[in-house]
Amino acid sequence: MVITKMTLPRRTFLRGVGATVALPFLDAMVPALSARAPGTPRFAAIYVGNGANMFDWTPPTEGTGFQFSPTLAPLEPYRNRTLVFTGLDNYPATDQGDTGGQHPRAAPAFMSSVHPKQTEGADVEAGTTLDQLIAARICRDSKLSSLEVSVDRNDVVGACDHGYACAYMNSLSWKTPTMPLPAETNPRFVFERLFGSGDTAEARAIRVQEDRSILDGLSREIAKLSGTLGGSDRDKLSEYLGAIRDVEQRISRAESTNRDFDLPERPVGVPDTFREYAELMFDLQVLTFQADVTRVTTFMMARENVNRSYDEIGLPEAHHSMSHHGNNPEKMKEFSKLNTYHIETFAYYLDKLQAIPDGDGTLLDSTVVLYGKGMSDGNTHNNYSVPVVVVGGRQNGLVGNRHLVYPKGTPLANLSLSLLDKFGVSVEAFGDSTGELPLLSGV
Repeated sequence: MVITKMTLPRRTFLRGVGATVALPFLDAMVPALSARAPGTPRFAAIYVGNGANMFDWTPPTEGTGFQFSPTLAPLEPYRNRTLVFTGLDNYPATDQGDTGGQHPRAAPAFMSSVHPKQTEGADVEAGTTLDQLIAARICRDSKLSSLEVSVDRNDVVGACDHGYACAYMNSLSWKTPTMPLPAETNPRFVFERLFGSGDTAEARAIRVQEDRSILDGLSREIAKLSGTLGGSDRDKLSEYLGAIRDVEQRISRAESTNRDFDLPERPVGVPDTFREYAELMFDLQVLTFQADVTRVTTFMMARENVNRSYDEIGLPEAHHSMSHHGNNPEKMKEFSKLNTYHIETFAYYLDKLQAIPDGDGTLLDSTVVLYGKGMSDGNTHNNYSVPVVVVGGRQNGLVGNRHLVYPKGTPLANLSLSLLDKFGVSVEAFGDSTGELPLLSGV
């Protein structure tokens, strides 16, 4: 145990002109000679639309020590933290007298376990989502109650698909049954929401050209604080501020594509490839957890019905089109390649969480990450036995290294109910749940 020169409150900020930066967890935040504090509980949900090639997704063996499938193989380094679920039905997303609408129902049903109301108007209705119930429990003293991000445009309004409003496909999180939370797609806006900025559009243009940092106005406060910290804490602070600067530089590089034009009020530049874009958004979420700005995030890594192509990995066909492979073996192989690419990008996020100390462990140790899809077979719009993975740290009571297969008809809502319990959210039922999942915390 390192005894530092002072004891800092856990909620300590560096404040400058137009910027407020929360500090990461430091040894100085633990009273001298006391035991290290456990990490703060956190929850992250990551959603990918349009289903998967389930033949390459589903592990060929069950139980402890299962064999990873080709699609899930990038998660092998996190085997002991990983739970793969088979047999959980997203039944509320199914056609229940509606006319079409499988895509707009999939995401809100995945997170709320409620059948969304079919409407093209403003009277949308689904259910309060899992993340928001957790946020209400663990984010009471956070700067933000939650953070919602996406990499797909969500500025389309009105009707999107078979009599369903676009809000259903634009929003993964719902604060109430009638209040979808729009996801932010611009990295600069996410950054400034986390750390603040008093800049106008003109000032932002100057900052991009001059390579200025939001940290510039905090240099005196940083130097003063560093002088009071022990060596280990100084290293942590330097690494954290370096991560902030790295994210800034990547955002600036993306925005630099606008330099030959009049810079709009809101910068629209984003990284060129999906992988760069998604990794930048993941880094912002990691910073959010590291600074304890919020403890709950959701990331729509690919929305339903999206037409993004992935030329950087040799997949020029649009995502949604690839999901309708017609059981053609070659097209299914290409779709599996895309599914694996998404999992590789997800593994990048886990790497980042695992690399950052927090409490007596790492950020990943205290985080539960839910990764999933509202459809299984996108070719037939099947909502049964949907792809779901949970990666959890050692502090949350989950037992990994297992592929759990549940009986036909088991609601996905049972997993949500079980996760709510892990975060101290006491509810008798969630959506169409029939009870908590057995075996979630081991035999």
